[in-house]
Amino acid sequence: MSKKICVAVTARPSYSRIRSALTALKARPEIDLTVLCSGSALLSRFGRVADLIRADGFTVADELYTVVEGNEPINMALTLSNTIELSASAFRHLAPDVVVTIADRYETLGTAAAAAYLGIPLVHVQGGEVTGNIDEKVRHSVTKLSDFHLVATESARNRLIRMGEHPDTVVVTGCPSIDIAREAIETPFEDVQADIDSLGVGARLDLHEDYIVVMLHPETESYGNSFARTMATLDAIASIKMPTIMFWPNPDAGSDSVSKGIRVFRETHRDLEVNYQKNLEGHRFLRLLKNARCMIGNSSVGVRECAYLGTPVVNIGDRQHGRDRAANVIDVPWDKTAIEGAIRHQVAHGPYASSDLYGHGHAGVRIADALMRDLRPEAKRFYD
Repeated sequence: MSKKICVAVTARPSYSRIRSALTALKARPEIDLTVLCSGSALLSRFGRVADLIRADGFTVADELYTVVEGNEPINMALTLSNTIELSASAFRHLAPDVVVTIADRYETLGTAAAAAYLGIPLVHVQGGEVTGNIDEKVRHSVTKLSDFHLVATESARNRLIRMGEHPDTVVVTGCPSIDIAREAIETPFEDVQADIDSLGVGARLDLHEDYIVVMLHPETESYGNSFARTMATLDAIASIKMPTIMFWPNPDAGSDSVSKGIRVFRETHRDLEVNYQKNLEGHRFLRLLKNARCMIGNSSVGVRECAYLGTPVVNIGDRQHGRDRAANVIDVPWDKTAIEGAIRHQVAHGPYASSDLYGHGHAGVRIADALMRDLRPEAKRFYD
C-alpha cells in the first residue's frame, strides 16, 4: 500500500525550496505524491507557481484561493484564516498519511494548524532558524504544531531540541534550495538571457556584461517604513549606475509601498539600464545570481543560495537578522550611503568561495529518505 504524502506550497519560494525533494519522492513507486497550492502560488503577478509545478510533472491535487488582497497586517491575518479553513477541507478530502509544510511564511501556519487538528502527521522543512520579521513567530509556532522536523543546519537542530522537540524527530538534511543552486550552475546562460528578454520590461540587458540584481521585500513588523526604505535603496542603486535586474516584492504587508517605490524609480530614472521582472524559474534565477556582480536586498536567497554560489551580497535591514550567513554577506542598515558603499565594496571584491553552510546540494534525497520512515507520532511531549 502506498504512502500518501501531500506537500503544501503557498508561495514562489516554497516550491524552490522543496522541488528537489518532490523529484526524489516522485521517483519512488511506494509514494503517492500530491501538491496542494494556495496563497500567492496561484497569483499571476507572482508567476503563478502552480502552473510551473504541473509543467514539472507533479500532481496538483487542489488550488486554494486564500489571499485577501491588501497592504495591511489584517490582510495577512485574514489570508491565514482562509488557509486554515480551506486546507482543513482539502486535507479531509485528500486524507494524506503525511503533510509536509515548508519554512515560515504566514500561510504555513494555516497549513500546520489544519493538519494538526485533523490529526495528520506533520513534517516541517526548514524550522529552527532565526530571522527578523513576523516569520520568527510563525516558524517557531509551526515547529510546535509539527511532529517531525527536517532542518538545514546543525545549529537549527540544536535550537529545536532546546525548544523541547525530541532529538529523534529532528533530522539535518541540508537546505533543498542548495540542490537547485548546484543544478543551476549547469543551466545554459542563453536560456537565462532568453527569459530576461521575454519576461521582463524596461531596458534590454546583455547578461554577458556586468550587472547587479535587486530583490526587496517589506519588513512586516515595521511595514509603514517600506516606501522610504525602498527609495533609500534605489537611490543607492541609481548612484552605482550599473545595469540592474530588479524583482517585484512578495505579497506581505508593506509590499504595495515597495512596489510604489519601484514604480516611482522606474518613472524618474528612465535613463538607467534597469530591467524589471516578476518571476523566473528557479534554476534560471539562480544562474542569473551566479553571474551577478552583486545581489542587493533582504531576501533569504542572499543568505542561503548565494552562499553556495559565492555571489557577493549586500543584505539590508533586519529581515534576515540572526540567520546563519557565510563570508559573502555584508549587512547594512536602510541608509543610502551605507548601501552604496557596501555595493561598491562587493563589486570590487568579486566572487567568494562557495560555502557548504546550508548543505552540499543533496537535501532532496535526504528529505525523501526521511519521509520514508514510520511517521506515526506519539503524543507530543516537551523534551527536557
